[in-house]
Amino acid sequence: MAVYLETVRHFARSNGGHRGEAFMTLPADSGIVQKPSSHSVDQTVEQLKGILQAKGVTLFALVDHSGEAEKVGLKMRPTKLLIFGSPKAGTPLMLASPSSALDLPLKLLIWEDTQGKVWVSYNSPEYLLERHGIPRELLPNIAVIEALAAAAGK
Repeated sequence: MAVYLETVRHFARSNGGHRGEAFMTLPADSGIVQKPSSHSVDQTVEQLKGILQAKGVTLFALVDHSGEAEKVGLKMRPTKLLIFGSPKAGTPLMLASPSSALDLPLKLLIWEDTQGKVWVSYNSPEYLLERHGIPRELLPNIAVIEALAAAAGK
């Protein structure tokens, strides 16, 4: 509960105490990596979909958060989540640490901030290793997300 409350307090401070859109400064230990994209949200998503397909990686889902918000009359900046992976890479992680299934398949969040800048966010592979006690030799199975995020923003 204390961790939750500190996170909420940090969000309120980072957000000027208001509930609404702002680029939130994340705590250093959040495990979330944010990389800028030089494309729109839709262009970044399409680029990622192409890269995943070319590499034979399964795209399990594309969640259009802003599109769903619009359906219920709410306004949200473009925000989309890609959920993807490879059973060949993910299964050894889940066998080594079943709790890793909470964070697998891998996810990339593509979103636009209040200044119109597009970001690609994801959980750091190192953070996931530590969070779930995954053996270090399995790091390459999830480290691919860093290259995907970098390629998506170019």
